[in-house]
Amino acid sequence: MSGRAWAGAVLVLGAQLPALWLAAAVEVYTSEEVVAVNGTNQRLKCTFSSSSPLSPQLSVTWNFQPEDLSSHEPVFYYLKEPYNPPSGRFKDRVTWDGNVERNDVSIIIWNLQPTDNGTFTCQVTNWPDVYGSIGEVRLRVVQKVSFSEIHFLAVAIGSASVLMIIVVIVVVICRQRRQKAQQKRAEVSGTEL
Repeated sequence: MSGRAWAGAVLVLGAQLPALWLAAAVEVYTSEEVVAVNGTNQRLKCTFSSSSPLSPQLSVTWNFQPEDLSSHEPVFYYLKEPYNPPSGRFKDRVTWDGNVERNDVSIIIWNLQPTDNGTFTCQVTNWPDVYGSIGEVRLRVVQKVSFSEIHFLAVAIGSASVLMIIVVIVVVICRQRRQKAQQKRAEVSGTEL
């Protein structure tokens, strides 16, 4: 490379370095997996860090990927204010629960259903920090334990506990009787001598 070409490459690179520095990455943090009971509400926590001060152009995008890997669905969007989805499975079921001043961009999903099993993604851009990690939360919705199952479990545990107590009492009583019998034999043997 000639001297002029080398100098030109250094100038071009030198001019791009400040732009690369300004476009630092946004780091996003979420729980890996959340388990919730069918029919309940669940907060999906998402926080972020950025090397830039909070921008008025800060945006947050939440999406959903069902377990069957069908297409992504929008869940929630934030740009200066929260925007709920106008249609889809999460319409009227999502509430903003974040505080951008505290780097918290969490949401609450209401009335969880088994069809909500899947992966939620949280993406934050804070201009000029427009690149970075995307947070992922895997949600598992489990069925409620019915009253009859709870009742059966309580009866089983209670019965086992009572049975254990009865066995301990019988063993203690048998040992005491055996000791008394041995003592009587020892007394009878002592008096015969």
